[in-house]
Amino acid sequence: MMISKDLLDELLKGCERPEDLLGDAGLMKELRIKLTERMLGAELTAHPLPGRVLRSNAREGGVMKRVRMLPLANPTGATARPANA
Repeated sequence: MMISKDLLDELLKGCERPEDLLGDAGLMKELRIKLTERMLGAELTAHPLPGRVLRSNAREGGVMKRVRMLPLANPTGATARPANA
């Protein structure tokens, strides 16, 4: 993608000092924020699988998984005491 000279001139119109371009409130920071917001907005509006309706958990697998609980050994040998004891 080519950025036109006219667009650059328009963006740099208010920049007179290096801080205006690179500072905390400068053009580069504002451009980065705006471009990131635009990309994230496009990502949220674009459907990841065109033609399919996604279930709530389809990206992470979508299948119920069962976890087996195993007893854990206490490596320090310490015993738990109630907080009010």
